[in-house]
Amino acid sequence: MSVSTASAQVTYHANVEPIVQQKCQGCHVAGGIAPFPLTTYADAKPYATLIASETASGAMPPWGAVPTSDCTPRFGFLNDPRLTSAQIATIQAWNAAGAPEGDPSDAPPPNTTAPVTSLPGVQLELTPPAPYTLPNGMDDDFRCFVLDPKLTATSYVNGTFTVPGNETIVHHALVFTDTTGASTALITDPTTQSYECFGGPGFDNTSLVTAWAPGGNPIEYPSDVGQPIDPGTLLVMQVHYHPHGTTVPPGPDQTSLQLRFTASTPTHIATALLAGNFTNPVAAGSMDTGLLPGPDDPASGPVFDIPPNVKGHTETMQVGIPNGIPQVHLLGIAGHQHYVGTSVDITITRQTASPASECLLSIPQWDFNWQRFYMYDTSIDQLPTAEPGDVIQIKCTYDNTFDNAELAQSLIARGLSQPQDVQLGETTLDEMCLGAFVYVQ
Repeated sequence: MSVSTASAQVTYHANVEPIVQQKCQGCHVAGGIAPFPLTTYADAKPYATLIASETASGAMPPWGAVPTSDCTPRFGFLNDPRLTSAQIATIQAWNAAGAPEGDPSDAPPPNTTAPVTSLPGVQLELTPPAPYTLPNGMDDDFRCFVLDPKLTATSYVNGTFTVPGNETIVHHALVFTDTTGASTALITDPTTQSYECFGGPGFDNTSLVTAWAPGGNPIEYPSDVGQPIDPGTLLVMQVHYHPHGTTVPPGPDQTSLQLRFTASTPTHIATALLAGNFTNPVAAGSMDTGLLPGPDDPASGPVFDIPPNVKGHTETMQVGIPNGIPQVHLLGIAGHQHYVGTSVDITITRQTASPASECLLSIPQWDFNWQRFYMYDTSIDQLPTAEPGDVIQIKCTYDNTFDNAELAQSLIARGLSQPQDVQLGETTLDEMCLGAFVYVQ
């Protein structure tokens, strides 16, 4: 069917509204993470051309995990919102026809699916006792908030969602455990129960509970999967604030953490971890299998450095699975870069198990504003495995030129007229090459 033929037949209520309900209204609702609602025809019509162009390009609905000829995962991912070619053609035809409303009686039943504004089944929400205001308007700020879940028995986290209070300045958030109360001695602001914490929570013997970055959705595990949190454990939420170059202090933030727990002791124990960000990544194409338990034990290779005015620069991180752990199943995965990044591929090379090599995640068009955690759409016994001797590679590609619109905007806001040499670091104008993983045993 040609667009010209379809144009006379397509209306919003009969043809487009069912697509919008299914694919767009998880975010495009009042209070949702999208910048405007799409819950009525009056909402949608002014954006008809934008909707058509963004869906045709694949930019919307936002979904980074797209297979390529170089990296195609064995399994798909849960909750994939991408449109079919037929749905894209329908929207194109509607826009070409002038975005007609049609007969309201042709509209589908009201959408009963809850939008992505909260963790489904949330049981506990933790929020700092008072809003936090950045001390200045220019510099990145890393703040740790001490949260007490007041658990009296071992509980198993089954779902998490970090809800930014001020999305314009929250760059990302990480949540760590504190089993000894060490964080309480670090508090410098009793009003917000917080302290400065560049680089990490500021104490040892901690584990990662969850992570959030712009565009992130709730992270939900299967019903028989949970991460244990012992009674008396505190949670420390590290928030990275990036004020985007404003010369006046931005508004306050009061980011919150939502948690859901299993009803009983789960069958599978989940562990979350971040890997990569080595100062000395491996040389391109290298398959050195040295075991790398953490970022303080880099592989041999050149220093992480992205020169200015260069496109297509790559850095490869390599993570060896250490001895002494059993085989694990990878439940979900994500990549993380900043504004210079353009793509992320994560692969694994196995020593004994099959397949011998496998793509775990491909994000060919990195977008900092839409970062998700991708959960494999398969049963736990079929999930990709990792065991001692296996090597995970995280390949990151960068565009350090003014053709990179996200980077150019950030540099101009900082009063810079040329790209800078970029190295590994925590702030927004530094870079990262990071993989996030949840595995189960």
